[in-house]
Amino acid sequence: MNAWNHTNEADLMLVGLTDSKEIQLVLSVLFLLIYMLTVLGNIGMILIIHLDVQLHTPMYFFLTQLSFLDLSYSTVITPKTLQNLLTSIKSISFIGCFTQLYFFVLLAAAECFILSSMAYDRYVAICNPLHYPVIMSPRRSYALITGSYMIGAMDSSVTVFCLSTLNFCHSKVIHHFFCDTFPILALSCSDTYAAEATIFILAGSTLLLSLITISSSYISILSTILKINSSSGKHKAFSTCASHLIGVTVFYGTMIFTYLKPSKSYSLGKDQVASVFYTIVIPMLNPLIYSLRNKEVKSAVMRVVKKRECTQKLK
Repeated sequence: MNAWNHTNEADLMLVGLTDSKEIQLVLSVLFLLIYMLTVLGNIGMILIIHLDVQLHTPMYFFLTQLSFLDLSYSTVITPKTLQNLLTSIKSISFIGCFTQLYFFVLLAAAECFILSSMAYDRYVAICNPLHYPVIMSPRRSYALITGSYMIGAMDSSVTVFCLSTLNFCHSKVIHHFFCDTFPILALSCSDTYAAEATIFILAGSTLLLSLITISSSYISILSTILKINSSSGKHKAFSTCASHLIGVTVFYGTMIFTYLKPSKSYSLGKDQVASVFYTIVIPMLNPLIYSLRNKEVKSAVMRVVKKRECTQKLK
């Protein structure tokens, strides 16, 4: 029987993190605080960019989309994880499980290419500044965003289709805190080689293509920066890329560690720590990375606050 023939049977069980009640309580409080910071940080970033006219540029348009993605895929994972930790309800239906997987893969793959778009934007701004308004036109920016979501939708559709063709007759216990590819593959009693190979090639292509785009952009950026004579000019050019480089390193590091390996090498402890990091922690960190190290965002916050104070005084 494949996955869709199980929809009327008993639900799957998510038992990934810990059986200890004390640790569950600590994790639930920690994850709740992180999720609240994630929501406030990403919504705050979106609002600041929307309210401040000076931030209406392609770079911050991509940053808005990044905040939306971080907020979305944290919401796909964290509320269900909190329910599992705080209550005795650890079950999830087959359709619910595959829906969670679909949106997680879609959003994660889209983030890869939005990070690539941000790197391309920095490349054009530093290496071709005179042509920047023409190259990074609103039409080009929207095309890059649309393409990112379309690739994400293709990745998630193929992944879910491959998994849905498998037979599931083993234990219905998923040893993970959300429905991810490798833990679902472990439940199958049929040959998973074709599905695993397809998913591996797809995930590898997504990561590799986006990494090549980012790497080639930053090689060109570094080459251009080294040609700048003044140290202040070099510092200014590099500072515009520093936040993005930190975000890329953290995101891709955990993604590659988790997914670019055979499912048989899946480690319950190490991979869960990495999964917690990129599904729960990174969405909280990105607004901090892109605001604390960004003078333009900090200046925009001050302008918005002053504008609000002036409006209130006029009333």
